[in-house]
Amino acid sequence: MQMNCMETNETVKIGMIALGCNKNQVDAELMLGALEKEGFEIVENAGECDVVIVNTCGFIESAKRESIENILQCCQLKEKGVVKLVVVTGCLAERYREEMAELIPEADVILGIGANDEIAASIRQALEGQKVRKFYAPENLEMEGKRILVNYPYYAYIRIADGCDNRCSYCAIPMIRGRYRSRPMESIIEECKNFAAKGVEEFIIIAQDTTRYGEDLYGKRKLPELLREICKIDGIRWIRILYAYPERVTEELLDVIASEDKIVKYLDIPLQHCSKKVLKLMHRKQSTPAELVAMVKHLREKVPGITLRTTLLTGFPGESDSDFEALCKFVKAAKFDRLGCFAYSREEGTKSYDMPNQLDEETKERRAEVIMEIQTAVSAALLKKKVGSIMEVVVEGYDNKNKVFRGRSSQDAPEIDGIVYFASPEKHCIGDFVKVKIIKSSEYDLLGELAE
Repeated sequence: MQMNCMETNETVKIGMIALGCNKNQVDAELMLGALEKEGFEIVENAGECDVVIVNTCGFIESAKRESIENILQCCQLKEKGVVKLVVVTGCLAERYREEMAELIPEADVILGIGANDEIAASIRQALEGQKVRKFYAPENLEMEGKRILVNYPYYAYIRIADGCDNRCSYCAIPMIRGRYRSRPMESIIEECKNFAAKGVEEFIIIAQDTTRYGEDLYGKRKLPELLREICKIDGIRWIRILYAYPERVTEELLDVIASEDKIVKYLDIPLQHCSKKVLKLMHRKQSTPAELVAMVKHLREKVPGITLRTTLLTGFPGESDSDFEALCKFVKAAKFDRLGCFAYSREEGTKSYDMPNQLDEETKERRAEVIMEIQTAVSAALLKKKVGSIMEVVVEGYDNKNKVFRGRSSQDAPEIDGIVYFASPEKHCIGDFVKVKIIKSSEYDLLGELAE
């Protein structure tokens, strides 16, 4: 059915600003798919549309600020007559239901994530002059359906579950996204087959906790089985696993990663800290630095050549000088290939918000900077060892200034990891996979040339 604007007979054009994590991105892609199915026209430039959707992030303070800034900018476009409607969706809308409606009355539609499947009907209502505010339980979030990818067309995020039951004391996700809910395996396989048939070659497996997959549906964790099934699909080149909880990385999972050629030897394991005391306060599995270093060693022994990524938090309430010093030593000892460190964000509604011994912002930020300085040296030393090797790289663009292509190796996840720059006398398109010989390294990136 084609949707027509009230004032004209032209098809309504929809633009979207997708913010936040890749799980939120999948929500955006599902909404765009539903809108296109309903006859709306999807455009890339939000300034060239009739209706602009801001799919917000509400996880931490910096993300909330970015979301609000984008909403206000879109409201200004509406005031100037550039767009007709402003629609707000996503985690910020879900987390601050009443506040959003009060603080941003200019928004024509505000939907909580449980109402995402009503996006088309809500926009129709707004085009007729109604203010729309819809909020249901987050567990109503629809995880199936047609998706319009907002990233390069050669890779797709495959969300295997939503919500979270881990209840980390610093995290707002459970109150935003609800309980952990796995998708049926058949649905995931069908989605992967459909994307593969359209030329998608890299599949990135995501959830708030991928290693918990299947626990709620099948009574046991079934990520290894799911991965083996996805590996059977023709046309897939790379399968990447993100958000694996360390205590649920089993020997079976490691065996699958090691034995399946399509699964890239890469694992993202968010550790957050190494201090047993701090981990206890975080409501995470309590481990010592020595135990975590031993775990890293075991992963590398089980999956030779594996690239390991983690994330850490500094400045958590009660983090002492000695806790931080232990974290610094751990980063030096573990030598993660990829590491991101963030200053603790005090979020209302979480258990850590009211904890004693809160640290000041300057201390939290400074500690995060120190960790990243240490990791910079670790990364530079590890990448230096790549010089002389030949890597498979997917092309992601061309740097006109330096006359080199840029891309990613199997050791790099989109957006968060390093770049491989390479010179080539040949013409390459985005999404091409090529062999590159590495000739130079920097702190986080590599430089090479097309291998003969």
